[in-house]
Amino acid sequence: MRTTPASREFTADDIPDDVLYDILEHARFAPNGGNRQAWRVVVVRDAPTKQRIGELYDLGMREYLGFARAGLVPFRAADAARTPAIDLDAARAVPTPNEPSHVATAPVLVVVLLDTRACSSVDSGLGRVPVTAGGSAFPFAHNILLAARDVGLGGHLTSVLARQEPALRALLHVPDHFVLATMIPLGRPVREVTRLRRAEVEEFTTVGSFDGPPLTSDHDEAR
Repeated sequence: MRTTPASREFTADDIPDDVLYDILEHARFAPNGGNRQAWRVVVVRDAPTKQRIGELYDLGMREYLGFARAGLVPFRAADAARTPAIDLDAARAVPTPNEPSHVATAPVLVVVLLDTRACSSVDSGLGRVPVTAGGSAFPFAHNILLAARDVGLGGHLTSVLARQEPALRALLHVPDHFVLATMIPLGRPVREVTRLRRAEVEEFTTVGSFDGPPLTSDHDEAR
């Protein structure tokens, strides 16, 4: 968990089916709502299909960076019910500095779908963006990254592909009741990361209430 980064640069090494199978074999034990295992995985190796998914991903990144150029948090969840604060058509017309992205050249794309007929969204109707349905897919997806790390592979979870979900659905013949949870480009990282930077526990954990004192530990002095 401390050495699994978001990897976006890969060597040309292939990932054999038996290695990918073992990764999914371990990942499938992730916790999920009602143990209904509402995920579905599509493995993409075909070069033209990866190329098209890469193009769709890049369109999503164009929109994402359009917000960033305007000094805004991209697609801020608090604004989900409002009209986007930028012109999305204009944003899609501006190529990103990294196009074409790494997606089309990754050895394998692992598309993780969520069956909306088999998972619960218990925070529906609360007047805010619902998030709990993702709890039935994201632990599984992160397990894929952990299992991949264990065999020297890497990747990352991406959400911007959801901006082009209708096109992805048509490309991969996805039924209407499945939605995109995430897509994971997988491969052997060009560079191995052994140390990650993250906020300290005290910065995001309080005791008793949101404005309570930070959680501390005797380990703090030893770190």
